[in-house]
Amino acid sequence: MKIKRTISVIFLSLIMAAGYSQEKSKKQLREERKIEKQKQIAALVDSKEFVFVGRTALPQGFRTMDLTTNPNYVQFRPDNIKSEMPFFGRAFSGVGYGSDVGLHFEGTPREFSVEKGKKSYQIKAVVRGEKDTYTLLLSVFFEGSATLSISSNNRSTISYNGDITAIEKIEAK
Repeated sequence: MKIKRTISVIFLSLIMAAGYSQEKSKKQLREERKIEKQKQIAALVDSKEFVFVGRTALPQGFRTMDLTTNPNYVQFRPDNIKSEMPFFGRAFSGVGYGSDVGLHFEGTPREFSVEKGKKSYQIKAVVRGEKDTYTLLLSVFFEGSATLSISSNNRSTISYNGDITAIEKIEAK
């Protein structure tokens, strides 16, 4: 009887130990989420169809501006780029005082390239708007954050920090 009891205790202990050893640690779960996020970002960038939404604006010569309360985005597609970004900075010519509505333009990109670097994707697009030509340089880091720099002929260059998401998410808002 003692032998049966001892064998059953040992057997139950082994079953419980095997159950606990298969649980993943927090570090492993975090690493799996990170890898999954990287795969999602890679799929978005490879599709060349995504939306950049800015959190902060970094104008040249001015302080950082919070954009979380302002609706803003740049929608990237290989055949069309649409921008609804605010502008803070200096305008040189072709922009009247008080008539500036920000960097609102839409057009077919003359140039649209995607390159994968060691730590990020580099996306370059050149778009001709109604009154100006815009050069967009987007750095998308593997975890999803991004930095967008927009330069034009009539305004100083401005940078934005934010994230990229799928296009459907921004259109639903």
